Amino acid sequence: MSYQQAFDQSVNDPEHFWMERASLVDWVTAPSTALAMDDQGVERWYPDGVMNTCYNAVDRHVEAGRGEQVAIYYDSPVTDVREAISYADLLERVARCAGGLRRLGVEKGDRVVIYMPMVPEALVAMLACARL
Repeated sequence: MSYQQAFDQSVNDPEHFWMERASLVDWVTAPSTALAMDDQGVERWYPDGVMNTCYNAVDRHVEAGRGEQVAIYYDSPVTDVREAISYADLLERVARCAGGLRRLGVEKGDRVVIYMPMVPEALVAMLACARL
């Protein structure tokens, strides 16, 4: 599908277009609708769908055999540190961080403040929270 065809479909048949895009990610519970209005009049994407963002960002790539592929390139001009982190390594780091958060009592629905500089550990912490 060309860019123009995709654009036209997104305008002329948005429900079909966005439900088709939803099929490209893994869902715990697949959504039945792409966009709906909530009780306060706010539009919600995939309102009845349930997914784990961390699984979609990391785990599925390892499961698909891309564990050794680079997931994150980190290059700090300030500290002159460079690192290439594979999906498999990222998965291990995220799982360890999520386990640490769980041992501290963090669970689904809790709010966690992540106050870190722009380092790979900040992304690991965010993904660990999404995992929980």
